[in-house]
Amino acid sequence: MTLEGARERWVRTGGIELCVAELGDPEQPTVVLVHGYPDSKEVWSEVAVRLADRFHVVLYDVRGHGRSTAPRPLRGGYTLAKLTDDFLAVVDEVSPDRPVHLVGHDWGSVQAWEFVTVGRTEGRIASFTSISGPSLDHFGHWINARVKRPTPRRVGQLLGQGAKSWYVYLLHTPVLPELAWRGPLGKRWPKILERVERVPGGDYPTGSLPTDAAHGAWLYRDNVRARLRRPRPDAYAHAPVQLITPQGDAFLSERLYDDLDRWVPQLTRRTLPAKHWIPRTRPDQVASWIGEFVMSVDGGRPARQPAGRHADRFGGQLVLVTGAGSGIGRATAFAFAEAGARVIAVDRDAESAARTAELSRLVGAPEAWAEPADVADEQVMEKLAEKVHREYGVLDVLVNNAGIGLSGSFFATTTDDWRKVLDVNLWGVIHGCRLFGARMAERDQGGHIVNIASAAAYQPSRALPAYSTSKAAVLMLSECLRAELAGQGIGVTAVCPGFVNTNITSTARFTGVDEAEQRRRRQRSARLYGLRNYPPEKVAAAVLDAVAHNKAVVPVTPEARGAHLLSRFAPGLLRRVARVEPRL
Repeated sequence: MTLEGARERWVRTGGIELCVAELGDPEQPTVVLVHGYPDSKEVWSEVAVRLADRFHVVLYDVRGHGRSTAPRPLRGGYTLAKLTDDFLAVVDEVSPDRPVHLVGHDWGSVQAWEFVTVGRTEGRIASFTSISGPSLDHFGHWINARVKRPTPRRVGQLLGQGAKSWYVYLLHTPVLPELAWRGPLGKRWPKILERVERVPGGDYPTGSLPTDAAHGAWLYRDNVRARLRRPRPDAYAHAPVQLITPQGDAFLSERLYDDLDRWVPQLTRRTLPAKHWIPRTRPDQVASWIGEFVMSVDGGRPARQPAGRHADRFGGQLVLVTGAGSGIGRATAFAFAEAGARVIAVDRDAESAARTAELSRLVGAPEAWAEPADVADEQVMEKLAEKVHREYGVLDVLVNNAGIGLSGSFFATTTDDWRKVLDVNLWGVIHGCRLFGARMAERDQGGHIVNIASAAAYQPSRALPAYSTSKAAVLMLSECLRAELAGQGIGVTAVCPGFVNTNITSTARFTGVDEAEQRRRRQRSARLYGLRNYPPEKVAAAVLDAVAHNKAVVPVTPEARGAHLLSRFAPGLLRRVARVEPRL
């Protein structure tokens, strides 16, 4: 298998030939992607194509993997010193005059730590992005510190990582790993990845997997025990490092990197809720972080570290917010931006959406885009979804916030009035859930949908029959969808604000009155909401908390919480309150 559109070359070094693939413009910064075990370079294919429009992307099969030839004999042919020789041979060919930006996953990261900490590569590496693979030297010092200075916490960390490393012991046994990989394990591995890691099926892994895995056992045998027993005391990185840590990694504990600042003078940390194989399961996010880091290093500026609340949870995630041009939608976009998310601001008003995206970039979003769309228009939403999935990727969080207000008695509300409020408040949510939620489910890597309902969803009112009905429907839709998607790790939350000071009062419609009375009532409503002055930023904070803790229903504001409590334990009281005619 070859990467579509890639240019191929062969690099000879140390008696072997390495298969090297290149994409993108060679005049752009060079990014070298190094694969792990038991993979070949194709593990990077989804990330590589996303980087190729901005960078010169280079991938190569590690010796004995993919289409690269294997050393003879295998024993002693996979030492870190020889792997470093291979790396230097490749970069001398593909980027002889400029240092490269190095990225490694799994054992690609393990060997890349060697590249970035030995003297002979100094000046050849501009930056290093490490994913799911520690330095063996740092690991050795980490173990020694816990053995020589044990505490209950440190002993627990040591035992925990020891349990996660069970496969390392097996790979040191003679013959058995080779027999397993060339036999039943090699045949079943694609299905194991698909079932356990949710790695999409298709053209990965490649047909060379059984041979790659059998050869790659020597990566462990040639290096692990020797280096852990005698870790180098001077294993300091000579280039800026970005550490990406999947929080659900079954093989590596996050605690392994607690002392990393000691070894890396310029360290940027990223975490994401995912498992080990993120080059396949989270290519959009990985490519985004790599691109941002490379550009920051080349630009001579430090990589931006998200500082907002929940930065560890939402950094780099792709978030789309509808109705983002103002009010709760804009505040929610800003809150995700401050947490380091990539934000797509959607609003019917193109200028307002663009302004939200612009401000989101200023407050912390590494990337923010504006997309004009009317959520009530099914065809427009289908085109939006197609563009988002093609250009930005599959969403991690969807916030269906767009909504309109409508006040007036039932008999004063016309069928056109009903149609307008339901088209936006209910059908807009349905379109979002159907079009974006379906791709989340198809990706099978989890996600979250937030539907902004209202306290009016469970608090009856004689003045808001259409609005309350639309929001009650959103609440029940959210509950039903939450039940349906729970098995796929997708959370669904209904956020129910009370009186929040936004411009919905200036756009709300009042049925059964003329334009002069419409204006008067809007002004009085705006004044009352202004006196209440509950800021939309508090609703935005509740949205992030709800996603972080996977809450089902979140009332926001004291009156919303009180009404929610009464709806459960004293609904009759709410019904009596609903009979009172409101006075504006």
